[in-house]
Amino acid sequence: MSLNKTKKNNRLKKIAASGSISLALMLCLLKGIGAAFTGSLAVLSSMIDSLSDILASLITYIAVKYSGRPASCDYRYGYGKVEALSAVVQAMFIAMSGAFVLYDALRRLALNEPVQQTTIGVIIMVISLILTLVLVIFQRYVAKVTKSKAILADSMHYSVDIMTNGAIIVSLLLIHIWHINWIDAIMAIIVAVYLLYCAFDLAKDSVPLLLDKELSDDIRRDVLRIIRSHPLHPEVHDLRTHDLGGAYLFEFHLELDGKLDLTTAHQYSEEVVELLQKVYPEAQVIVHQEPQGIEDDRLDNRLSNCRV
Repeated sequence: MSLNKTKKNNRLKKIAASGSISLALMLCLLKGIGAAFTGSLAVLSSMIDSLSDILASLITYIAVKYSGRPASCDYRYGYGKVEALSAVVQAMFIAMSGAFVLYDALRRLALNEPVQQTTIGVIIMVISLILTLVLVIFQRYVAKVTKSKAILADSMHYSVDIMTNGAIIVSLLLIHIWHINWIDAIMAIIVAVYLLYCAFDLAKDSVPLLLDKELSDDIRRDVLRIIRSHPLHPEVHDLRTHDLGGAYLFEFHLELDGKLDLTTAHQYSEEVVELLQKVYPEAQVIVHQEPQGIEDDRLDNRLSNCRV
């Protein structure tokens, strides 16, 4: 990736993160007013979610700022995984918000407390929905361009808000027209369950990245195919791959003729690296040159049940 493109992507990510913080503050204020006027637990649950959005968005902003840093002496693989870490932290906050709303919804359902001033609540929630929709559209664009997991995580969180805001609007209209007060607690329970599901889904995608899970079988097969496409058709073993957070790392043992001198062996290795980086230009490649035919303790033998 060129330096100018990297700078542009980092700037886009910072704008998206800053926008989410500003919107979260605005929505929290709006929904707080709505909850105070209506007494609606569904609106209150949405306000609590916006409070968690503020903290989550701050985490995203910090993650985006740090993930764009170049590699350093202490972190020689770079800081890309900061974004995955921020996504896990966001998942924790979403889960805690969901658990709190679920508890309060069950309590409110038992008490069957009435909801007041539903018209004000509907107006506030419609404004919140429109503003959130605009932010999500922009965040999805930024995530697609920059491949940022942190921005995508933030976008997923606000996408939940769009659906929950719409559902809350429907519940407030039902209460306004037919005075079905218990629907408020039911809607809050639905919001809480969905928040818990989203927290799990977000952590499910981010934790494997932090644990250096291997890339997909398709990518591993492609890497092996590229290596073997070299004119020497070299054998390769102990291939390890993982995502550094926006860039891939490929590490493998390359089997070469043991009679080659070191300079020639190095040249062949560099040619293999160039072949890989034509397809994966941002990849870091680590090659261990090894004489053909030697017997050693191979990772492939210890992991004999692996598909690729």
